[in-house]
Amino acid sequence: MKNLIKLEELAEFIFGIFLFSNLNYAWWWFPALILVPDISMIGYLINTKIGAFLYNLVHHKALGILILGIGFGYSNESIQLIGIVLFAHSAMDRFFGYGLKFNDSFKNTHLGKL
Repeated sequence: MKNLIKLEELAEFIFGIFLFSNLNYAWWWFPALILVPDISMIGYLINTKIGAFLYNLVHHKALGILILGIGFGYSNESIQLIGIVLFAHSAMDRFFGYGLKFNDSFKNTHLGKL
């Protein structure tokens, strides 16, 4: 089952690359921005509860899809780019085993312990 989930996350990440390729941005924007959502980990400097909340908010795929949809609705490629990066980053993280966080520890995720 674990490999099947990883395969699904990889497919979603590749889909994110495909969506990005349809935007009018140079190729280097994608690798330059793909780790930006990890800035949300800054909440862990305060405490694990705030850290988990910020991390989970930014790494929830529905947020990326919502922002992407808003970008499509307004025909705004900058907003689409933000949504694609959030979605693709979350898929990439889950492929590597970094799931959504519980409040007690960064290493306690919905995918198991890191």
